Amino acid sequence: MTSKTVLVSGASVAGPAAAYWLHQHGYSVTVVETAPALRPGGQAVDFRGEQMKLLGAMGIADAVRERETAMGDQVVLDQAGRPAFTVPSRFISGEVEVLRGDLARILYDRTKDYTEYVFGDRVTALTETADGVQVTFRHGAPREFDLVVGADGIHSGVRAVAFGPEASFRQGLGYHVAGFTAPNHLGLDHSGLIHSEPGRSAMIASNREPETVTVGLYFRGDPRGYGRPDLARQKEILADVYAGAGWEIPRLMRAMPESDDLYFDSVGQIRLDRWSAGRVVLLGDAAWCAGPGGSGTGLAMMGAQILAGELAAAGGDHVTAFARYEQRLRKPAHVGHKNGAGSANFLVPATQKGIHTRNRGYKMMGNALFGKLWDHMGSRAANAVEYREYPHRVAS
Repeated sequence: MTSKTVLVSGASVAGPAAAYWLHQHGYSVTVVETAPALRPGGQAVDFRGEQMKLLGAMGIADAVRERETAMGDQVVLDQAGRPAFTVPSRFISGEVEVLRGDLARILYDRTKDYTEYVFGDRVTALTETADGVQVTFRHGAPREFDLVVGADGIHSGVRAVAFGPEASFRQGLGYHVAGFTAPNHLGLDHSGLIHSEPGRSAMIASNREPETVTVGLYFRGDPRGYGRPDLARQKEILADVYAGAGWEIPRLMRAMPESDDLYFDSVGQIRLDRWSAGRVVLLGDAAWCAGPGGSGTGLAMMGAQILAGELAAAGGDHVTAFARYEQRLRKPAHVGHKNGAGSANFLVPATQKGIHTRNRGYKMMGNALFGKLWDHMGSRAANAVEYREYPHRVAS
């Protein structure tokens, strides 16, 4: 029997992308999101290569271009605050870059007319029956769906319910990340600066709003992690870690308590032996989070198209479809994991020697001779999966 009703957990990027593609193949989709509304802002995400074909196929390429950050090159500074080397915009920002919150809004607007969105709730239990999945929610009444898609990120609640605790699948990469918006006191114009000290770094980037910059903090710390501390504790940790730091970091830290969009987490990867259990399947970071440089957003959106396409190709046979979906995406996810695994050496070297080695190596790549290497490093994860159309699409 063809499955027709799908619950998707997560309304950031992967979830609405799944809603779009499932609708194209005749499925009725409900998206449930823990947050009370779409989350604005966030770090920038980029698209390149095969992923650009996906944006065109979804009819959102123009909307993404309209909201692109238009970021230029980013400059890595030495300990004295002088330029050490320049990272070409194509390496960090791809062919088009957009803030995650802006992308989420674009996808929501593209799908809201035919998708049921439920904000401020979450899945708490899943019980598979012969014909579907009974879903219990924290607030809403229980409901039954033919299939459930966990597209709710690295801390996926669906994965916890259907596969087990996060600690069983998460591998830390040895550092932590925080991000927030701050005043653009340096007057940056679509450009970025990166400053590193042993075990801690700061990245500042301007984009569409000239009055503000996005700040990214990367730091080594307790290998056991800080858990998931509340907002007050997050600010305490950051103040402690960056105490005594040089360059512009003291001024950034004075702005941090006033921000209303602070993000804080340890950086890790998700590795599972399987991405589905019965009628429940995982998508994006919930299934294969790779970390920085792993093309996570683009691959999640490609995965949504493949998941929906394989369900349609299999006539709704979820067992066959989930197996084919995983077969197509396993190698690309592995490429993303390899990229992400080396991100600490670039973002936050542990020692002064490590900073020097990074700067020297990447400065060499600024030579025209190494330009193709920059391009390869930036695009290999994005091009790891080829965009293909699936037949039998229905009108949107």
